[in-house]
Amino acid sequence: MDLLLNCDLGESDDAHQLGIESTVMPHLDQVNIACGFHAGNSLVMEKTLDLAKKNQLAVGAHPSYPDKFNFGRQSMRMAPTDLISCLQYQIAQLEKAARKFDLCVIYVKPHGALYNDMMVNGHIRSAVMTAIAESSATSTLMLQASPDAEIHRQEAESFGLCLCFEVFADRAYQDDGSLVPRNQTGAILSHKKMLAQVQQLKQDDSVTTLKGNRLPLNADTLCIHGDNPQAVMDIREIRSILSL
Repeated sequence: MDLLLNCDLGESDDAHQLGIESTVMPHLDQVNIACGFHAGNSLVMEKTLDLAKKNQLAVGAHPSYPDKFNFGRQSMRMAPTDLISCLQYQIAQLEKAARKFDLCVIYVKPHGALYNDMMVNGHIRSAVMTAIAESSATSTLMLQASPDAEIHRQEAESFGLCLCFEVFADRAYQDDGSLVPRNQTGAILSHKKMLAQVQQLKQDDSVTTLKGNRLPLNADTLCIHGDNPQAVMDIREIRSILSL
């Protein structure tokens, strides 16, 4: 499996505190930039976009529920029209900022609880797809690779969208293809297990689930979290594995 490497960045509220971004980006292919509703702001977006351009990365919008208090990790009940408008506003904000750097928004990757809700709730997934389809920015949605990938591809095609399937380096999987919830023991892989999972994804297009079963996953991109110094070291090791 030839995997691109992506990371969620621009999640500071201080444009002068982007040291992680500048350290991580040389090892990435894609950067998912927060659009201000769970983290970030207009100045942080611009600084992150400037770094993305210097590192020649594909830029993705990383919108969320309007939930800065919980960093977008709390599910919210929103009418479909409200969710669509919320997403379109965030995508448009990043698109507007990207134009200043002659960059395009290549894809959309929802953040946090919205991402998880989208994967299990077809109505929310439909609202997300509608928002992107009606946006002028892009026609590509990044979502989790799973056994339902073909169903999701058919749904996307009905909206005129393309999909970019994502796997996770440091998250444990359940047998149904969903991620082990963060509050459950074993949800976050140790450094050794994370590198082993990346190696397995590259060599075998699969992961080993928490119960020890092989789960085939066909993916386009691998997500690694880059919000701390250890993660920076992890990204360097993961890039080395993917480059072999």
